Amino acid sequence: MEHNDDRPSLSQRERNILRLVVEQFVDTAGPVGSRSLAKEKNVDLSPATIRNTMADLEDMGYLDHPYTSAGRIPTQLGYRTFVDELMDTPELSDVEKEVLKVKLARLVSDTDELLSESTRLLSKLTNLLGIALSPRLSSGVLERLDIVPLSRSRLMFVLSIEGGVVKTVVIETESLPPRSKIDRVVSLLNERLAGLTLREIRDTYEERLRDLPDETGLVQLVIDESTLLFSEPDEGRLQFDGTQNILAQPEFQEPDDIRHLIETIEDEDRIVQVLENLFEANPEAVGQAIVRIGSETDEEEMDAYSIVMSPYRLGSTVGSLGVIGPKRMDYGRAVALVEKMASAVNRPSDDGPSLEDPSLPS
Repeated sequence: MEHNDDRPSLSQRERNILRLVVEQFVDTAGPVGSRSLAKEKNVDLSPATIRNTMADLEDMGYLDHPYTSAGRIPTQLGYRTFVDELMDTPELSDVEKEVLKVKLARLVSDTDELLSESTRLLSKLTNLLGIALSPRLSSGVLERLDIVPLSRSRLMFVLSIEGGVVKTVVIETESLPPRSKIDRVVSLLNERLAGLTLREIRDTYEERLRDLPDETGLVQLVIDESTLLFSEPDEGRLQFDGTQNILAQPEFQEPDDIRHLIETIEDEDRIVQVLENLFEANPEAVGQAIVRIGSETDEEEMDAYSIVMSPYRLGSTVGSLGVIGPKRMDYGRAVALVEKMASAVNRPSDDGPSLEDPSLPS
C-alpha cells in the first residue's frame, strides 16, 4: 500500500481513535460521536479526551464534521491513512472460500463467464458494484487460429490466445472452399502466425503471409480483414454486476446520486481508462489489491467513489477485477475478497485458474 509522507504524523492515541471512527462510520453510516466511542469495549478514555483527540484529528485533516452534527466522519486522508496503516485484512470464512472455489471451478474454460461470475460474486459478498476488465488482446500470444464454415458465405475465425482468451470474428465470403482445403490453409496460417502477439501479427502480417500459396482466397481474406481479426475490440471489455446491491447503500438513496452512479459506470471508455491507469501505475501488482479513494483516480466523476482493484494475468495478457463503491466501505473485507478472486482467476500460463490456492479449502 502507498504511504503519503506529507501527512501529519499521529500519536498512538490518535491512530486508535481514527481507526475506531472509520470502523464505526463504515458500520453505521452516521457521524461518530465521542460518547459512542467511549462505550467501545477496548477504549479506556473519557468522552472529553476522545472529543479533544477528534478535534485534533479534524484540525489535521483526517476527520470532518457534517453540517450541525457533533459527530465526525472520515475525510479522504482519514480513509487513506486507515487503508495504508490501520486496517486489518480479515481472513475469509471457509464457507466463502468454498463458494469461490466451487463457483469458479466450473468456468475454467470460458473467460467471459469466469469474469461475469466473478463480478456477480464480488458484488454479492461486498454489497458493492463488482467490476471486471477483460485483458488487452494486443499483448496476447496467438496459440491457434481456426476457420469454421457457418454457411455457404460465412466463415467464423476463432483466435485462441494463450491463457484461455478466445476472440471470434464472423466474415462474409463469396465462395466457400472445400473443408480439406480450408484445413490446409489453416495449417499454413498457424505455421506463420502462432506464437506471435496480436500486435506483432498486425504490424507484420503482409510480409509473413503474402508468399503463401493460396488457391482458396482465404489467405487474401485474412490479409484484407487483418484489422478486424488482429485488433483490440473497441468495446465490451468491461463487465459489472450488482447495481441492485450497491443501491441498498445509504449513499444512494437520492435519485440524483443514483443517476450519477449509473451515468458514471455506463461511461465504459472512462472506467476502462481509470482501470488501465491503475495497472500502468502499479505494473507489479498482479494478485495484489490497489485502493484508490475519491479524487485519487484523477477523474472528477469518480470523486464520490472508491475503487479496490487487482490485476490478474491470463497467459501473457493482463486484466483487472474488483469493486467500486462509496468511500464509506469495508476496505479490509473488499481487499481480502478482491485479492482472493484475482488469485482464483489468475492463469499465468495455460494451466487453468489457480484454484488450488493453498489458502482455499480443498
